[in-house]
Amino acid sequence: MRVYQNESETVDIGKLTIENRTDRVTIYGSLDVTRDKAGLAAVKELKATIDAIVAFLEGEKLPEHITMKTPGEIKNPFKR
Repeated sequence: MRVYQNESETVDIGKLTIENRTDRVTIYGSLDVTRDKAGLAAVKELKATIDAIVAFLEGEKLPEHITMKTPGEIKNPFKR
């Protein structure tokens, strides 16, 4: 995942979803890290994604806070 680079990428790890945006990364859902190879693979994927977020943010000159973009209303193309 190329964090903070687009408005379309998502990663699903189990029931955990990580959504990419240009102003934030949203993480929601749940992930069972089972005590087996599948659990190890899942937590490694999660760690790699978190590590990418941390690396990106550490490489930026960050403000104290941002105002997150809110979705705007778009014109309904089917309404006359």
